[in-house]
Amino acid sequence: MAEAKLDAVVDAFLHYLLAERGLSRNTVDAYSRDLARFVSSLGDDGIRDLGAVESRHVIAFLEGLEAAGLAAGSRARALVAVRRLFRFAVDEGLVEGDALEGIQGPQLSRPLPKTLSPSESSALIGSVDVSTPLGQRDRAMLEVLYGAGLRVSELVGLPLAGLDLRAGIVRIQGKGRKERLVPIGEAARVAIEHYLDTARPVLVGKRNCASLFVTRRGATMTRQNFNARLRQLATQAGFDPGRVSPHVLRHAFATDLLEGGADLRAVQAMLGHADLATTQIYTHVSRRHLRETVETHHPRGGGRQRPRPVDR
Repeated sequence: MAEAKLDAVVDAFLHYLLAERGLSRNTVDAYSRDLARFVSSLGDDGIRDLGAVESRHVIAFLEGLEAAGLAAGSRARALVAVRRLFRFAVDEGLVEGDALEGIQGPQLSRPLPKTLSPSESSALIGSVDVSTPLGQRDRAMLEVLYGAGLRVSELVGLPLAGLDLRAGIVRIQGKGRKERLVPIGEAARVAIEHYLDTARPVLVGKRNCASLFVTRRGATMTRQNFNARLRQLATQAGFDPGRVSPHVLRHAFATDLLEGGADLRAVQAMLGHADLATTQIYTHVSRRHLRETVETHHPRGGGRQRPRPVDR
């Protein structure tokens, strides 16, 4: 078997992820950074060929990441990158064995996602000043973000052509370039109509922009621009800006749907999750909310109301 030079195999693997698997550039860049660390670790041991890698080298790599202070989640992500690199190399016939066989990743405790209550989400959206074109845009973006549970990249990348207001649907291109149709509520639909009628023409002017949401200069909105704007809006509304982010509003969308009785599979489809297990974490948030409600309000819950004494 020919030598599988590390740099060449990594380059081929990253090209495969981008061109054939259709992963986003951000995801491929994350793989690239993790694998660059792996190659550097192997280089310290004089290894330049993937076929020469043994399990002890992978373990040493993970131990080095831990010694460098990387969190368990970051180490687990790096192990996934290395594992998938080997799987690719085996499938391509570049190596015969898998050096990761039997290696376990760091134990992760999956935290419950941060979220806002329905009243908090409504207060945040309702606090936006819609007397200006930028305010009308911000209101529409928040209504769509919270009302459709989009990722921020999906929100800023939403094209005019992906909008069907009559049907109340937006067409989203999500992770892996997979398209999905997501319904939007009446509040989002009204906010978008108002923005399109009165604000967007002012912002765009004579420019030609195919994106639904634009900056004050009429260009496509960016994630960085919207994140900064959302922090400003949160502060103006009296929220700790550390509690509010695009992802928090996406979490609020999912949690509120499930607490309202929505089907888990339907929420999975709207969020664009490939794995139902990713969506199921919101059921834990919902259960926690129900438990807190019982503890606070039920006579036997240990809350403010005390149980009545039993007559004997």
